[in-house]
Amino acid sequence: MKNIINKKRIPVSKPSLIGSEKDYVLECMDSTWISSNGKYIELFEKKFAEYIGVKHAISCCNGTTALHVALLALGIGPGDEIIIPTLTYVATANAVKYTGAVPVFADSELDTWNIDPEKIEPLITEKTKAIIAVPLYGHPCDMDPIITIAKKHGLFLIEDAAEALGTKYKNKYCGSIANISTFSFYGNKTITTGEGGMVVTDDDSMAAKLRLLKGQGMDPQRRYWFPVIGYNYRMTNIEAAIGFGQLENINLFLEKRRLIAEWYFKCLKGIRGVSLPIEKDYAVHSYWMYSILIEEEFGISRDELMEQLEKYGIETRPVFYPMHIMPVYKEDSQELRNAEEIAAKGINLPTFYELEKEDVEYVAGVLKELCR
Repeated sequence: MKNIINKKRIPVSKPSLIGSEKDYVLECMDSTWISSNGKYIELFEKKFAEYIGVKHAISCCNGTTALHVALLALGIGPGDEIIIPTLTYVATANAVKYTGAVPVFADSELDTWNIDPEKIEPLITEKTKAIIAVPLYGHPCDMDPIITIAKKHGLFLIEDAAEALGTKYKNKYCGSIANISTFSFYGNKTITTGEGGMVVTDDDSMAAKLRLLKGQGMDPQRRYWFPVIGYNYRMTNIEAAIGFGQLENINLFLEKRRLIAEWYFKCLKGIRGVSLPIEKDYAVHSYWMYSILIEEEFGISRDELMEQLEKYGIETRPVFYPMHIMPVYKEDSQELRNAEEIAAKGINLPTFYELEKEDVEYVAGVLKELCR
């Protein structure tokens, strides 16, 4: 490794609070409106809805609760089946289970890593109520065939767009395509509120249900009257203030992520055994994460590579494990081989706003040295 000069540690991700976030938070503190009331809740929701291009955005305390309350608003419950990609973060499956419904796992496309539309229809039964599409790591799903299947069978279509803020499918933002969609604002996301999530929809009655359910089920016209069982899934005014400040810089964050992707493409091109991500002609990839596959030709395994990168101060993450191999969801009869292959070889490289070209060059240089 004599050609590699060790340097500062490069995290896989970190938030970038470069705008007015601090000023807005201090304003909340000065006003004493720090809980789930205050002007920044409405400001953030309105600005987010305008950005996505939908009528309603309803804030929640995190992305998982956003997905849970979305499913509840659609009437999903015990005995229902929901088709989801097996290659996703566990929150997608967990939110389905919270309702009492059953997640049914579909395999992935090998090129985009997203749910394969051709694998959906064979899974539909009389119990199927919805399909959840997950645009993984910032690349959109191929939505048109999924929409066709949903309409044909009278199913709800949900987009778990936790990782896809700013992603576009045929010039439409993810979140503006399905019946209802959700986002996450965890600290590693393109914009963050620390924790936090959002549900978006064009349906007025659905938006009213969402607001009712996420606010303990309290009637908005009659304080302390609870016509339904609800949940305390509210975002705080302080979180919304951070999100509002973050959203003011969303285009800057997205432009930088695409620039980082360009650097990676140029620096990693031609390294034996490294497969780079694609961007379909229908897609605008937001590159929430720049993710690659480590093939057998690389010479060492994905896990061994991650250990070596850590020694050189480069933090990485493995691609998500498929849900169908998880102990709590394991189904011995299932072999969803595409997802299993991607999960075994996939690695997320550092991707965040403050990453510089020299950082990407350093990561690429270490990869080249480790290739055997």
